[in-house]
Amino acid sequence: MIKEHFQAEIAPTLPHLPGVYRYYDAGKKLLYVGKAKDLRKRVSSYFVKKIENAKTNTLVNQIDFVEWTVTNNEHEAFLLENSLIKHFKPPYNISLKDDKTYPYVVVKNESFPRVYLTRRFVRDGSEYLGPYTNVSQVYVLMDLMKKVFPMRNCKLNLTKENIQKGKFNKCLEYHLGNCKAPCEGLQTESDYLKDVAQLKQIIKGNVSQVLSQLKQQMIEESERMEFEQAHLTKQAIDSLQNFHTKSSITNLRIGDADVASIIDNEVQAYVNYMVLVDGTIVQSKSIQIEKKLEESKEDLLAYAIAYLRPRFQSTAKEIIVPFTINTEEEGLLQTMPLGGDRKKLLDLSYKNAEEFMRQSLLKKKINMDKTMMRDMNMVLEQLKEELHLKEVPLHIECFDNSNFQGAFPVAAMVCFKEGLPYKKEYRHFHIKTVEGINDFASMKEIVYRRYSRLLKENKPLPQLVIIDGGKGQLSAAMESIQALDLVGKMTVVGLAKREESIFFPGDSEPLQLEYNGSSLLLIRRIRDEVHRFGITFHRDVRSKGTIKNELESIPGIGQKIAETLLQRYRSVNKIKTMTERELTMTIGAAKARLVWNWFHPEE
Repeated sequence: MIKEHFQAEIAPTLPHLPGVYRYYDAGKKLLYVGKAKDLRKRVSSYFVKKIENAKTNTLVNQIDFVEWTVTNNEHEAFLLENSLIKHFKPPYNISLKDDKTYPYVVVKNESFPRVYLTRRFVRDGSEYLGPYTNVSQVYVLMDLMKKVFPMRNCKLNLTKENIQKGKFNKCLEYHLGNCKAPCEGLQTESDYLKDVAQLKQIIKGNVSQVLSQLKQQMIEESERMEFEQAHLTKQAIDSLQNFHTKSSITNLRIGDADVASIIDNEVQAYVNYMVLVDGTIVQSKSIQIEKKLEESKEDLLAYAIAYLRPRFQSTAKEIIVPFTINTEEEGLLQTMPLGGDRKKLLDLSYKNAEEFMRQSLLKKKINMDKTMMRDMNMVLEQLKEELHLKEVPLHIECFDNSNFQGAFPVAAMVCFKEGLPYKKEYRHFHIKTVEGINDFASMKEIVYRRYSRLLKENKPLPQLVIIDGGKGQLSAAMESIQALDLVGKMTVVGLAKREESIFFPGDSEPLQLEYNGSSLLLIRRIRDEVHRFGITFHRDVRSKGTIKNELESIPGIGQKIAETLLQRYRSVNKIKTMTERELTMTIGAAKARLVWNWFHPEE
């Protein structure tokens, strides 16, 4: 994939979200799986930065297309990356990843169950919590839990009969305070199971009660000046507060299952499909379906499932869906979850369907923009021919000036690049050197100011300058062009307001373009844009001028008092109707008398 293609086609569609990205070659072979806190930043780094590593360069040169799956957080991205690498074994991941899994906390299926960390999953009825990406943090948590809830770590067969027969003796762990010796009946099974239940709640993230106890313990240790122990307690509190375990990526209790979700608009539907093997997501695919006959969501999702299940060769007996669908597949259990782990999986699928819809709509817009740019290039080529320009006018600027009943003279300039508005270069002008109203002199001033500034800053000049006005305005603009020695360096034309004729400097007869031709339509659009931009600015200036003339011109009334009155009464006309007493309540007696006397001199 060339970098230019990535920048134009792929980069704009990548989200600023956590997730996993997958690189494929031209033969659809999976090359590499990676995780990201921000998918756009991470994937872009392969195609934007200069890569020194030879192996990474080889990988980038083979990439033909990119797929990605969004996750709820970086923790889930870790887990999904790990499961995909183990399932598909991409060639560029093998030397970077070993075959180990992230650890689980297992609650063994036995009397007085042991609770410990493991990387092996055995189907013996035990409960597995996790997996955990932050291994060091889970070790700290387990050490802490052993102190709060002492439990056995031996492999003795603690059946009721064996304990009653006195087959076991308490060991060193009891004397160290790490176990309550259920082997000798010093702890009942119900009490032990109560501790196990509390420990499971903490591992699942329900830690508020334990946190309260530890915080109180830390305060007491500090008061006794046991600062070293208080510091250890503080570390335990931090570990609990930062511990996140719940993941929709991996859940061994679910086993093998498929997940499907759908969102739609008037013309398209977007389906996301996920495949779980042993409770771990190993496939995620989104497709787009074009509606033909206003099909229902149920029909569209059933169609997508019938298409995707054989492609993934899925034999799962359960499918998690948002609603019941009609299917001819016998023995397929449809689950519509309202909560719990399956609902989290369905929500993640929805999230990816929404992201896929966003990508698709954005790609469509990009393609439309490309088409529009191709059309615009043809328009600009035509404009070059019709105006006999030396080069295609990729940079066009248009000027207009404005005043209101002989007051508040202002001007505006808009800039178009490649036929589209380039608002960064739009400019407003207050007329500075012209006394009274003189449109020709005003045009001369603003053209001079604009291009003397471009020359001073060494910025590129436009190929075409449009002066909104007839011969007089054009002649005034050309005086500034000549003074700046820019004649011949850019083409300057005038646009007559009524006939929409094009005037060139020195020509007695105007050029009349085809009325509905694409060239004149572009010029009209530019002219209308400078009118809109100028009128908006002029309205603002006129409003501020009215405020100044009407209020700030009152002797003794400054800008702050004028603003206070306008904020309270909204308009000058409203202020004129206020009584002196009402004004006093707003600006005080002295200022109120000045304002009231100004507007009521006869009284």
